[in-house]
Formats: sequence, structure tokens, C-alpha cells
Amino acid sequence: MEIIIQPDKAAAVDLTARIVDRRIREKPKFVLGLATGRTMEPVYAELVRRHREEGLDFSQVHTFNLDEYVGLPPEHDQSYRYFMNQQLFDHINIPPANTRLPDGMATDIPAECAAFEAEIAALGGVDLQLLGIGSDGHIGFNEPMSAIRSRTRIKTLTRETVEQNGPLFGDPGLMPKHALTMGVGTILESEQCLMLVTGAGKADIVAEALEGPISSMVTASALQLHPRTVVILDEAAAAKLTRSDYYRWTYDNKPAWQRLD
Repeated sequence: MEIIIQPDKAAAVDLTARIVDRRIREKPKFVLGLATGRTMEPVYAELVRRHREEGLDFSQVHTFNLDEYVGLPPEHDQSYRYFMNQQLFDHINIPPANTRLPDGMATDIPAECAAFEAEIAALGGVDLQLLGIGSDGHIGFNEPMSAIRSRTRIKTLTRETVEQNGPLFGDPGLMPKHALTMGVGTILESEQCLMLVTGAGKADIVAEALEGPISSMVTASALQLHPRTVVILDEAAAAKLTRSDYYRWTYDNKPAWQRLD
């Protein structure tokens, strides 16, 4: 795991977008794993800018999103399909058929989850998986006690997740209590994982996930097992790390050809 601490949110977002940009330019037929949430909004805005102003080409890119609510149609303004269309897909030159989210309206959920996994495998796996982290340490909707070898499946959301996201629905009672999510094992099969975390509100869980024991109670901790995980933090999110000086030292002293900035 490589931990890169940036001076502020803007710098962390910029570095994340630059890594995605570089990987797509190196391999136009790229398989990109995507995440939703407020942390990703400025990243997607920067990718849209790079497409419009710098020619970043998404025409051969395939995307797979981590998750989707069960029971929400794509046109619902709280569905993750709607989010992705609004934040990214409608503003770049990616073919709609190349954008895949789990189908929360599927009548046969196990078959849908199996099909999702099969489509990833058919494209040779995810080249780069973008990730955020939940306040309880989850990645995707892999809530606490998700098995580290888990696959795409339906998950019951925790009370904490429902309380946090419920207000976005206007009436919190309208929020689904279940979601389809890539499994932790599915995520760990990506060639590279890239997690972005900003803000002081995530500092405690960042320290637990990155420097604490690997545990199914904090599913982001499983990223310690991945040989090519990169975690980008702003100073606020890194505030509780005990080895932050070491992370800065190792990054500052990397050979130039290995640096990501």
C-alpha cells in the first residue's frame, strides 16, 4: 500500500484525476471501476474538464460501478445510475453501452450479480478501481462483517448508512434498505486500487483502516492485502496516522519515474 498525503483537498483531487488520465492515455481500452459519493464529484468534474479541454478520450473505456440501491429505477434522482449520468457519463464521449452498474431493479438478483462478475471477467478484469471510504470503513456497500473474499451480492445496509444517506431522499423512510455491491474479493482482484479520502471527519477511520489490523469489521482494511493500492489523502484526513512522516519520506524519495505527481 502506498499512502500519499497532499496539502489540501484540491491537490488530492487533482492527483487522483491525473492518475486516471494517465492510465487511460496509456491504455485506451481501459476498464475503470467507479465509485459514487461527494468525494468523487470533484474528481469527475476534473475528468470532464480534461475530456473537453485536453482531449481525454473515453470512447474505448468500459466502466463498472461499485454498487446500486435495490428497487430504484435508473431515472430516480437518488439512484447511482442517475448520479453517474449527471456527474460524468453525460459529459464525456463514453458509449452508454460501456457503462455498467449493478441492476437494482433485477427480478433475479443472484443471476444479476453473477452476470456482473462475468462481464468484468470477460473484459480481463478492472484495470483501476476508484474507491472512497464510509464512516464505518466500508468500501462499496461492503458493510461491517463483509467477508474479505466476498463477491458481488445483495447487502442489507446498516442503520448508520441509512441514517446518513436517508435525508438525501427527502423522506428518509423512502431510502432502500438493501443494495447490490461488488464484493471485497471482487475489488481486490482489480489490477490497481485508488482510494481518495478528504476531510477531518474521516481521519479516525482512515487511521483504523490503513494502520490497524485487517478485519471484516472495517472492509477498507482489506486493501492492505492488495499489492498495488494507492491511497491519496489531504492533510485533514491524514491527521490521525501515526506514520505520516514515513509516508511523506518514502514518497518524496521515490525515483522520479515511480512518482505519481
